[in-house]
Amino acid sequence: MEHHQERSDHRSQDLPQVLVIKPPPVLTLFEDKFISSKFQLLKAWESTLPLDQFLTNYAGSVRAVLCSGASPITADIIRLLPSLQLVITASAGVNHIDLTECRRLGIAVTNAAGVFSDDGADAAVGLLIDVLRKVSAADRYVRNGLWPAKGDYALGSKLGGKRVGVVGLGGFGSAVAKRLEAFGCTVLYNSRTQKPSVPYPFYSTVLELAADSDSLIICCGLTAETRHMINREVLLVLGKQGVIVNIARGAIINEKEMVECLVRGEIGGAGLDVFENEPNVPEELFGLDNVVLSPHRVVFTPESFVAASELVVGNLEAFFSNKPLLSPVIYE
Repeated sequence: MEHHQERSDHRSQDLPQVLVIKPPPVLTLFEDKFISSKFQLLKAWESTLPLDQFLTNYAGSVRAVLCSGASPITADIIRLLPSLQLVITASAGVNHIDLTECRRLGIAVTNAAGVFSDDGADAAVGLLIDVLRKVSAADRYVRNGLWPAKGDYALGSKLGGKRVGVVGLGGFGSAVAKRLEAFGCTVLYNSRTQKPSVPYPFYSTVLELAADSDSLIICCGLTAETRHMINREVLLVLGKQGVIVNIARGAIINEKEMVECLVRGEIGGAGLDVFENEPNVPEELFGLDNVVLSPHRVVFTPESFVAASELVVGNLEAFFSNKPLLSPVIYE
């Protein structure tokens, strides 16, 4: 039995190591999914060494790193890992990875691709319905005993027939559009490039899209170009009945300007799962019944986390077996 254990430990020591600086949520919740015969995890967060010293100790052996928003892969981190060949994230977004530096050094990057698209799309439409139909606000009205005291609650607005602008028509945006169609909405979209294969009207700027929409749903990634893309000008043309939904990244919206527009009644409402300075949320939003707030969780379900775990492991096993990666991020 002891010999078997020794052999097992020896085999484990021979496995290539995948650096994890801080555990992403998928690893925290489903660590058993990351057991593999192709690699083992190198858990930097369990070490008492300063991070730079820890990375220096393993600089020659680490070829792959699993990261998350809590452990960004910056140019400084990459510099400490001269053997790095692969950066993997279990999220769809890659704004926490220095893609420019990875591209310059020929380091491959993979993400969770479309794993979260369906759950994210469900949640985006759910937030829109919640704001329009006042679901959360009406729930508070009942729980606070206001129904018998103040009478019938204010009417909500229907979703069917609305013109909904989708910002970013990738996998996530397309899943949102499909659901909106089922509700009888007219879908419009803005994207980096027009998609010849889709039937929806294309708008070359978000300003033009907002001017022609009743609601906007943000489905694009956060980049230097999209940061604060949704600003006061865009929100004002969306208008006093307009609703904005964001479950992509908080900084795509200029949060300060959005809060001002909401407080002044210059837009109709918002459904927000992401914020610029998480976990800090502007307190001005707390008292607004036309705003639905969520703690950056709506795209996550046990099912999507298991799928993300399997995709991460699949990418790592492919990498260490010299096979094509399952979900490479294509540099543009």
